[in-house]
Amino acid sequence: MDKTNTSTELIIANKELALQNEEKETRAAELIIANKELAFQNSEREKRAAELIIANQELAYQNEEKEARAAELVIANKELAYQHDEKSKRAEELIIANHELIFQNKEKEKRAAELIIANKELAYQNEEKEARAAELIIANHELTYQNEEKEKRADELIIANKELAYQNKEKEKRANELASAYQELKKAEEYLKDYVKSMEEMMFITSHKVRQPVANILGITSIIGGFINSPFQLKKMVVFLKRSAQSLDSYIKELTVFIGETEQKRKSD
Repeated sequence: MDKTNTSTELIIANKELALQNEEKETRAAELIIANKELAFQNSEREKRAAELIIANQELAYQNEEKEARAAELVIANKELAYQHDEKSKRAEELIIANHELIFQNKEKEKRAAELIIANKELAYQNEEKEARAAELIIANHELTYQNEEKEKRADELIIANKELAYQNKEKEKRANELASAYQELKKAEEYLKDYVKSMEEMMFITSHKVRQPVANILGITSIIGGFINSPFQLKKMVVFLKRSAQSLDSYIKELTVFIGETEQKRKSD
């Protein structure tokens, strides 16, 4: 009876031991799988860490580029502000010149009106002279009959001739003044035409050549934020922005040279 019990206990113990061995093998297989999963996760983490390092380096490069572009924009804005001040000064000088030209035109108009009045007066005096000449002819006929009055009339005639010669000289002076005033007025009109043409050219440069690169810069700055995660596109936008800034600088220099030439021409005239 004891042997039977012992055999049964051994069988039970062997089964329990086999069951435990199976459990251990299962646990060992699970540990192997868990270790592989952990190794895979560590590998993925290392990849992620490497990608983050590269992304941080690229972000640092982009920040450096952005700082450089910002510095360039600050310099460009200062230059543009300086040029705007210069343009305002030129505009004020042109306004003063316009006022002065208007004043000179008014003075010339007054002189022209005075000359017209003087010409009318000279015409009236010439008519009077012609009337006097007719009277002198009648007097000469009468002098053939009146010898005593002839000497008196002759003296009057001499005096009248002297007065006529003096008036003729005055007439010539007035005519010369009128011709001079006409030439001066014509010259002023030509200068005004050149000035208006210069202003039209300056307005064309400002409204067409200068406005285009400014519009390009504004357009690029409005969309550049959308390419912050695309370095290639961002570099292309920066290149376009630089080209527009260079174009703006070129047109502003052209406008400055044009204004300087116009001012030099005005001073020389």
